[in-house]
Amino acid sequence: MWRESKYKAIGQKEVHSFESQVYFLNHILHKEYQVDIALWDETVVGIIAYNKSEISQLYIHNDYQGKGIGRSLLKKAKEQSSGRLTLYTFEINVKAQRFYEMNGFKIIGRGHENEENLADIQYKWVAK
Repeated sequence: MWRESKYKAIGQKEVHSFESQVYFLNHILHKEYQVDIALWDETVVGIIAYNKSEISQLYIHNDYQGKGIGRSLLKKAKEQSSGRLTLYTFEINVKAQRFYEMNGFKIIGRGHENEENLADIQYKWVAK
């Protein structure tokens, strides 16, 4: 789900093997981030990784986008935050940009270096 939704969003194959991504998810990501998954009829349809100040990952299964799952996961991250969250999204991912902007995030930077070698945008949300 994670790999497919990322591929659809940026049109680029994952730079990491499936096995290394599973290792990352099971052994590394949860050390710095709360990791929540969304289920729909016992199928994993979304994942978010966040801490009090940052969202590291947010992916929704392609077939389940537009159903409020991302908004629900984002709401929980906001509730658990320090009142501020930052995140990065790829510049090519216009759909994600619209989603974050509709949910109160503002652009604060551009051009972060990443493994995919794609331009990205940094967003920030501040509680009102």
